[in-house]
Amino acid sequence: MSRKYFGTDGIRGTVGQTPITPDFMLRLGHAVGRVLKRSYAKPSVLIGKDTRISGYMLESALEAGFASAGVNVLLTGPLPTPGVAYLTRALRQHLGVVISASHNPFADNGIKFFSSKGEKLPDAWELDVEAVLEEPPVWVDSASLGRARRLDDAQGRYIEFCKACFSGDLSLRGMKLVVDAANGAAYQVAPAVFHELGAEVISIGCKPDGFNINDKVGATAPAALVDAVRTHGAHYGIALDGDADRLQMVDADGRLYNGDELLYVMVADRLARGERVPGAVGTLMTNMAVELALRQRDVEFVRAKVGDRYVLEELAARGWQLGGEGSGHLLALDKHTTGDGIVSSLMVLEAVSRSGRPLVDLLDGVSLFPQTLINVRLQPDQQDWKSNAALARTEAEVTAELGDRGRVLIRKSGTEPLLRVMVEASEKDLAQRCAERLAEAIRG
Repeated sequence: MSRKYFGTDGIRGTVGQTPITPDFMLRLGHAVGRVLKRSYAKPSVLIGKDTRISGYMLESALEAGFASAGVNVLLTGPLPTPGVAYLTRALRQHLGVVISASHNPFADNGIKFFSSKGEKLPDAWELDVEAVLEEPPVWVDSASLGRARRLDDAQGRYIEFCKACFSGDLSLRGMKLVVDAANGAAYQVAPAVFHELGAEVISIGCKPDGFNINDKVGATAPAALVDAVRTHGAHYGIALDGDADRLQMVDADGRLYNGDELLYVMVADRLARGERVPGAVGTLMTNMAVELALRQRDVEFVRAKVGDRYVLEELAARGWQLGGEGSGHLLALDKHTTGDGIVSSLMVLEAVSRSGRPLVDLLDGVSLFPQTLINVRLQPDQQDWKSNAALARTEAEVTAELGDRGRVLIRKSGTEPLLRVMVEASEKDLAQRCAERLAEAIRG
């Protein structure tokens, strides 16, 4: 059964357009509340949000919807997505709700949910909610309405959780860090975590005004971090996205490290400590150089579909702990149930501190393969692209030519009539030439 509102990461869209409207959010809160009451007599949910101006409106509407179904609400105010996941579990709430559109611009917003264990919810739960959304509301009487209250120390609790993820026998003293919170949910939390662990902290992207989230700052626009690291002579820079579940890092030379490289560092650090790492999970887009480097160290590497939920599913199925995406959404399931940009950065800094070596040295021998990505617009008569004989023939030829020097990935966009052609190769010119051959075969 297809879903009408839920995508791969909750519900997301442009504010003022269905479904990101106050009337829909009231209905959504009511529907989710009714689903919860199938399992709990008096459910309680925790709601956190990022810094978008629309968060106030959506928070109020959700709160009313939950109350109308007899569900109690605990409001945290601005808090990173992983902070909501943590507090939902720590405070024994029945559900965690995040109001955020992550790395999108301020005009968008969205809703995602966490279970009582701080984990993403399955498709079946989302389908149940969508089914109730199609039914008439069932308002509870006045005596059964839910109550709402604010959790005043939400940020402090989450700060302590993040600090506890850093080794107790290490500190960040002597390290100067630039922390870029993308004018988002971690604008108060992130600088405090690194400062309290001993680092000298310079903050950028920590002055939200409701409109500037992810605007030329943060993990999706790391140029600001690169400039700030150089200007202040910092050792490292840490960039989060609007809801702080993604991470990019920069060193003193201005070199940018993406999620693929940081995942390798996390694995390598555990191996250096003598821990067993049976495997790690990436996605179809993970750079081949990382896969080869991990296999050289006898760490199995598995690719999941693009999206952190699919990485998480693969890790859970195999009983592994480490995985992530090049975007910087990294998972360490022995630390947290979901991707956490602050915690991931602490794990990388822990590896640097413990080894006494700079980050670039921890990636010695890992040289990312150049990638070429070409988006080809599909015509109405090209939707069945898998039956394109010319494309199949060209793909086979390109794959044979690349051998163990690269790979091909062709996938259809989930939101546009586009075919995304990605070729990864040991040489940039080879990747470009092969990608263009494939694109031409699609165009006919």
